[in-house]
Amino acid sequence: MTLENSSAARPAPPLAPRVQGTVRIVGSGLLGASIGHALSALGVDVALDDTSPSQLRLAIDYGAGRATREDDDPALIVVAVPPDVTADVIERELRRHPEAVVTDVASVKLEPLRTLRERGVDLTHYIGSHPLAGRERGGAIAARADIFMGRPWVVCRDEETPARDLAVVEALALDLGATPLEMTPEDHDAAVALMSHVPQLVASLLAARFVDAPDGFLRLAGQGVRDTTRIAASAPELWVQILGANAGPVASVLDAVAADLADVSDALRAPEAPGARRSLADTIRRGNDGVERLPGKHGQNRRFETVVVMVDDRPGQLGRLFGDLGELEVNVEDLRLEHSPGALFGLAEISVVPYAVRPAIAGLESRGWKIASTTHD
Repeated sequence: MTLENSSAARPAPPLAPRVQGTVRIVGSGLLGASIGHALSALGVDVALDDTSPSQLRLAIDYGAGRATREDDDPALIVVAVPPDVTADVIERELRRHPEAVVTDVASVKLEPLRTLRERGVDLTHYIGSHPLAGRERGGAIAARADIFMGRPWVVCRDEETPARDLAVVEALALDLGATPLEMTPEDHDAAVALMSHVPQLVASLLAARFVDAPDGFLRLAGQGVRDTTRIAASAPELWVQILGANAGPVASVLDAVAADLADVSDALRAPEAPGARRSLADTIRRGNDGVERLPGKHGQNRRFETVVVMVDDRPGQLGRLFGDLGELEVNVEDLRLEHSPGALFGLAEISVVPYAVRPAIAGLESRGWKIASTTHD
């Protein structure tokens, strides 16, 4: 299914950047190159550097920035390197460019900070940060300017951080379409352990069960198992570093999850025992409660109803569906696509506000669309 003749597919005109001067990006992988693409689109002078000449050349060829020059005088330096060398590169950049603001985008914040403090590095112009964005694939070839849009960007300042420097890092996040959030390094690492690092491990552990599963079992895979294991395709080399740097908080969450799994296993071994069914029900209910706490669109805790539409798997159909919904004045709050194995159609799971469900169903059916299901009562 392809989206044709849609205004949503055309990029918006660039705005004036908040970030001024040259931005030096050290590391031209997924995050570094994506930052470079976004800033370059705004007209910012982006100088790229990388220990891998081929990776650097690839990022430059794709338009993420230019090669670093000896006379560069960057106003902002973004360190986007693997976690095991983040502290080393931050220290080097602070010494080479003592007047520049230096930030990093590593997914762990406390370990590099501790290392730098132990070395006695002057951290006046350093501000750790972390965009909560990414893709399953890495490298410059997977970079995209829009991966930060609407995503949180954690900024870890302290009482010694100059207001001017803080404004530079927040301007970077805003220019990339992200939402800056201030957190301490300790709170950040505890938060990403729960919201990112443990989900990665859970997805990987579940997906590992598929390795020895019969082919017939795998043919039953639906959207639920694909959603649950999507991030299991991530790079092992990078995750070994991330998990090692945030081992304590991750282990604490895993211990709690392991205890819950043990309780569920005990209940399933004796499902007729007193309290066993209640234990299972409570487990599912706590999951319901947790999902309800997750922020929805625009950070709101607003819940939506779902309309599932059958869409023929041929060019232009998804665009036609969106066009019909637009004519019906039904706003699509979220969208998920599922392809049925062996079938020449897909299922478009469209989230809408509750009061729009009935008009959407009636209007779509009158235009020839088949409604597969709905969560509306």
